[in-house]
Amino acid sequence: MLAIAAGRQHALAQLVERHGEGLTAFARRYLGSSREDAEDVVQEVFWTVWRKAAHFDPDRAQVTTWLYRIAANRCIDIGRRNALLRFVGLDAMPADPSLDEPDAEVRVSGRSELSLARKGILDLPRRQRMALLLRAVADLDVAEIAQVMGTTGGSVEQLLVRARRALREHMAKAGSGVRLRQ
Repeated sequence: MLAIAAGRQHALAQLVERHGEGLTAFARRYLGSSREDAEDVVQEVFWTVWRKAAHFDPDRAQVTTWLYRIAANRCIDIGRRNALLRFVGLDAMPADPSLDEPDAEVRVSGRSELSLARKGILDLPRRQRMALLLRAVADLDVAEIAQVMGTTGGSVEQLLVRARRALREHMAKAGSGVRLRQ
């Protein structure tokens, strides 16, 4: 971070190389949108890092948790904007139709269940969805998730329990044979 704060572009490139794909996967799954939209979020994350690297405090967060906090905040902002657009009727179509139920050409069991799981994740309350995706996609532990979300480890554990329960119920209701970890 010191190298980035000093204006060394190669340091930012290394950070992008190390964390770009994980952040993109998190943003895509959190937003339920296209890869391009997720990449826009990640580009904004790294632009923020470039501008604010000097403000990074290693005593308050790890680089990874700082990056995911920036991404989470941006995803929340986009979610709020999209909700407002839908409310006023300006955004009736989903950003990525491939995230809806599978069409006739891809009705194989695995893809159908993946689509159901994806829908179930998108239907979770935003904090549960964020905790679950930070655990599953970013592979952060409970303490790191707590840092990203600005809450306690106990709260994160409860969010994960509720998210998994809701996802299991969603899959069971849909008739899926998928078994989720406890």
